Amino acid sequence: MNTLTIKIPPQLEAAVAAASAQDHLSKSELVRRALERYLQQRTSRAPFVSALDRAGDLVGCFQGGPADLSSNPEHLSGFGRS
Repeated sequence: MNTLTIKIPPQLEAAVAAASAQDHLSKSELVRRALERYLQQRTSRAPFVSALDRAGDLVGCFQGGPADLSSNPEHLSGFGRS
């Protein structure tokens, strides 16, 4: 088995020590299990998909309307009022 040395803050070391004592595991075994679980979850997650990827077919599909719709505040007067 290989050795990996890491630096962790005192609070994290205390939490690892407490958890290893509570679970009756060595700190190395506790960290190994946590790291394995993290890596399994990371690979099983759905890949990131941006909003552009999800709605890419809609981008640029609207024809017409004012050219300054997104920048002219006059187009928003009364918006949200009944």
